Amino acid sequence: MRPFHLIMGFTLIVMAAGSVSADAIYQWRDEKGKIHFGDRPPAEEEAEPVTVKPNLYQAPKYKSSAASAREKVVMYSTKRCGYCKKARRYFKRNAIPFVEYDVETSQKGRRDYKRLGGRGVPIILVGERRMNGFSEAGFRQIYH
Repeated sequence: MRPFHLIMGFTLIVMAAGSVSADAIYQWRDEKGKIHFGDRPPAEEEAEPVTVKPNLYQAPKYKSSAASAREKVVMYSTKRCGYCKKARRYFKRNAIPFVEYDVETSQKGRRDYKRLGGRGVPIILVGERRMNGFSEAGFRQIYH
């Protein structure tokens, strides 16, 4: 079985068992060599418990210098990014002052983007809150 299929199978089992109160998850190999996962060990096979560790993303910490009553909005973007264009239009339409750094053409933009662990654009910072990508509803949640 390919590793991807193992991971997907395990993920589906964990998701399906999420509502079931299981003390452990077990892994065993059947007589054909196929690996199985379940919340109960099989009676006919020897199984071992598996430790599940959630994959959590933690954004890097950064310092913010909010000078006004409203926190400063900073956007790391590119000129050709559709979501960046959408964010620019939204900021202008709603008279939201923002500072923008192009991560492809600005040395500061590239440096900050790397420091923030950027993997896509835009990255929008409002004080110490961060938004990856852009949606109006999501931005309203971090800009208050």
